[in-house]
Amino acid sequence: MCRITLNEFSIEHGQTKAAALLGMSQGALNKALRVGRDIYVTRKLDGAYVAEEVRPFPSQSLKKSEP
Repeated sequence: MCRITLNEFSIEHGQTKAAALLGMSQGALNKALRVGRDIYVTRKLDGAYVAEEVRPFPSQSLKKSEP
């Protein structure tokens, strides 16, 4: 199994085909690339592709603690 960025995946396959392989529209893939989402694509053993986004865990507060 190989894990690559969504950008590399779309360059390798073209945006239209990459979107079809991931089960999404080309417009949605283009927007994800434009806004810089941190998405990685993995090819599974059965040949299917799966995309996962890396995001901060929601319960972690980004607020600075006050003294």
